[in-house]
Amino acid sequence: MTPEMLYALRDQAGVPSHPLVFLVLGVLTFALHIAAVQVMLGAASLTLRGAFSASTHWRRLASAMLVTAKIAVSVAIVIGVAPLLFVQVVYDPFWYTSNVLSAWWVIGFIVLLIAGYIAMYIFYWKNHDIVADGGRGGIWMLLSLALLLAVGFIVHSLTNQMLFPEQWMAWYAPKGVVNPDGHSLHYWNLPRFLFFIALSAPVTGAWLYGYRRYLQGANEADSAYLGWVRGLAQRLMLVGGVVSVLTGAVWMITLPEKMAWFATSVWMLMALVALLAVVALPLVLRDRIDRGVWGYGIFGAGAVGLIVVGAAREMLRFVTLLGSHGYDAMDYRINMDWYSTSLFFVTFGVVGGATLAYLLTVAWQAGQSKGLYTPSPAVTRIGQWSVGLLVAWTVLYFAVGFYVWAR
Repeated sequence: MTPEMLYALRDQAGVPSHPLVFLVLGVLTFALHIAAVQVMLGAASLTLRGAFSASTHWRRLASAMLVTAKIAVSVAIVIGVAPLLFVQVVYDPFWYTSNVLSAWWVIGFIVLLIAGYIAMYIFYWKNHDIVADGGRGGIWMLLSLALLLAVGFIVHSLTNQMLFPEQWMAWYAPKGVVNPDGHSLHYWNLPRFLFFIALSAPVTGAWLYGYRRYLQGANEADSAYLGWVRGLAQRLMLVGGVVSVLTGAVWMITLPEKMAWFATSVWMLMALVALLAVVALPLVLRDRIDRGVWGYGIFGAGAVGLIVVGAAREMLRFVTLLGSHGYDAMDYRINMDWYSTSLFFVTFGVVGGATLAYLLTVAWQAGQSKGLYTPSPAVTRIGQWSVGLLVAWTVLYFAVGFYVWAR
């Protein structure tokens, strides 16, 4: 497909802000989304491993990780909307074409996602006290993991199909016969998919360091359990890091010819260094992990590492489409809309920031308190401000909509 045809498929209305804004936000939100996905996968796997164990330590961890997995899948779904929206803004000729070519799967992945979410909640409903009673209905968690992995694979395939405009006509009309049913996934790279799945091990290990530090802040009396969690976290980070690097290397080896440049690029090197640095961080910190915020800092460093990996992934897409197909996302026509741009950042920074600050503060203080937790007047005011901001945002949203509609 020629560059002229790709440019003709663009939205002629242009984009409401500079394309760089959408590219950067796409990287940041993808990193947040994939972090939630990886925590969910790791926590769900640890739940399955521990819920049916005779070990008290494993059962206790499974109980905590079940709650973590349940929340993480919700966060992954909510945040996962954002990177898809940013992709479709600047790469709309590619994203929409890929979706049309596999339309059946685009709709189907929503059904699978709902089914996977419900299956996890059924397992949660069946297991009220894993520590005392052990696990029940493990098939539901296995089903949930299988369905959620299938959802990830579908999105992986859609994301890769958009990078091969030269194949679109062959997929749409194989041997010259038009087939518009959208029943097929046409392209995937299994090592690439497995690389991001394998990352769930070191990311979960980093999460366990934070979980352990949280228990220490609450004056956890079971030192044996704390030591066991630390050993498990370290193994997950080291072994998971090695597996991630190996699957990443296979991904680099199996890159298509037009993407082979990425294997020796500075972007790939930066991603590798970031990953190795995060895996090595607990070995560098040693006993400082038990002091201050260092225990949480490992997961924070992991989040930064995922941002670097996300940036490298974005450069692979940007350079491939520019170099092989002459499509420059940066020259998209700009039709500046200050209101929508400002509303996004206010929503993200002010409304979201205040609400998240309240939820995290309550979660933190409740976990560090003995007996019934009662929030302080300052925390209560943050909660009131959060609710007020949400109400004000909703009123503003509909007010502007009615104003534009009535003009």
